Amino acid sequence: MTDKKIIIVGGGLAGLVTAVHLTRSGVPCSVIEKRTYPFHRVCGEYISNEVVPYLRSLDIFPDELGPARIRRLQLTSVNGREASLLLDLGGFGISRYTFDQFLFQKARHAGVTFHLDTEVERVAFDNETFSVQTSKGNFIADVVIGSFGKRSKLDVVLNRGFMQKRSPYAGIKYHVRLPSFPDDLISLHNFPGGYCGISRVEKDVVNLCYLTHRDNLKAHGNIRAMEEAVLFRNPFLRDIFLNAEYLFSKPETINEISFETKSPVEQNVLMAGDSAGMITPLCGNGMAMAIHSAKILCEHVLRFCRDTTYTRVVMERDYAAAWNKLFSARLWTGRKIQRLFGGTFASNFAVNLARHVKPVANYLVKKTHGETILP
Repeated sequence: MTDKKIIIVGGGLAGLVTAVHLTRSGVPCSVIEKRTYPFHRVCGEYISNEVVPYLRSLDIFPDELGPARIRRLQLTSVNGREASLLLDLGGFGISRYTFDQFLFQKARHAGVTFHLDTEVERVAFDNETFSVQTSKGNFIADVVIGSFGKRSKLDVVLNRGFMQKRSPYAGIKYHVRLPSFPDDLISLHNFPGGYCGISRVEKDVVNLCYLTHRDNLKAHGNIRAMEEAVLFRNPFLRDIFLNAEYLFSKPETINEISFETKSPVEQNVLMAGDSAGMITPLCGNGMAMAIHSAKILCEHVLRFCRDTTYTRVVMERDYAAAWNKLFSARLWTGRKIQRLFGGTFASNFAVNLARHVKPVANYLVKKTHGETILP
């Protein structure tokens, strides 16, 4: 046990996994989350199998929830050309609504303290101590971990550089029923100015999540009109949208999704998951990266709590170096691959590459996935 106080800001995937790992390792922590579980998030809801051994080691792999086992990738161009690839590593599909609730219950059972429906308004560091100001009171901590997602008011408070650049991308997500959609498939469909990922999650639910340029929304006034005018240009998407049974009364949305470089340490706050950096959704691996970032963050925080010679400065330096070593190349590759998507010519080139030069296509897919994480 340790007398150091750990606060995790944000109870998303990275935050919840971090909370379980630290608490079960003898380092109690608190999670401050602005919402109340369960709730939906805009997310691709596919996790590569690289993280399975680590999740099992913490007893948080969701076997009982029946995640979809995904082994194949389908890729289509704007005008409907198609290619298929086998995913060597594969992955599983599970909704954030279900998985986050599952992890929340695991964390509570482990002894994690939660402050729900509570928004962090300010984090300040002085004299080796954090002051965390929230909508429901103030807290003191020795370590603060940021796991508050893609973009947050706290990013503005911390004056993070990526917030100074406006992003042209919006994310839109539905859950639907599509009985004919294969259980083992993740599909990626291009349309002008964006791309849409579709894969089964638990039970009979299919996740449909797409990234679009804001110009598409501006030109057509509302989401449905844009979908019919833009997404329907891909015949695969047209067929899917017209035959789906929609399970949401309205889609989940998020604006200004940024893929700009972020820092894994910001004003002494250790960032994890999307707060530390985002991979382009077409690579389908943001959830695995969040889980992996939680693991390496925990390793450094645990050492800081147990070893009095391991200073904060060294912990921050080592964590930033480890994060960049693991993820920088993957993020860079994702940004480059993204140029092959969202346009007729580029998406046809990508499909032709996948159909006729499979070793190169498989190599690019592999570069967006990590090595299997051992416990």
